[in-house]
Amino acid sequence: MKQPVQLIVAACLFGISSWSTAQWQWIDKDGRKVFSDRAPPTEIAEKNILKRPGKTAEPAQAKEDAEPATNKAEAVPPVPSAPSKADKDLEAKKKQMAQAEAAKRKAELERYEAERADNCMRAKQAKTTYESGIKIERTNAAGQREVMDDATRASEMQRIDRIIAKDCAPLPKPAQ
Repeated sequence: MKQPVQLIVAACLFGISSWSTAQWQWIDKDGRKVFSDRAPPTEIAEKNILKRPGKTAEPAQAKEDAEPATNKAEAVPPVPSAPSKADKDLEAKKKQMAQAEAAKRKAELERYEAERADNCMRAKQAKTTYESGIKIERTNAAGQREVMDDATRASEMQRIDRIIAKDCAPLPKPAQ
């Protein structure tokens, strides 16, 4: 009874080991080792295929090391392949996203500058009003009208001067 179980286990192990050797191994255009259960793309040179299902090949690096030094000097460097359509699409998307981000920043800066210009104009008008010396009435928290005294007028003028200093000054140019 033990022998049939051992045969089944041995057959399973043999099947697993032969299944695990059904792998491709090659060196891609960037010089990295690639392992796959599918054949390499057609642009991979035959010399860069290191292993095929069912048989192993001597690694390309070991072959180069075994050759004399004179052959290494004569070897032609690999020619870089043209970018694929996916790479071109990715670059186009990156460029488009960068342009959209730049446009968004520009629109936000224009909005901010318009707000500053409006604040500056209003502060200058308010300063002119306060400097004119006419009586200014305000509504207090209870909803009653009250005339502004000189101390309140002076503190309001200081607040307006700070707004003018902040919003009427030109923005520094961004570094490029």
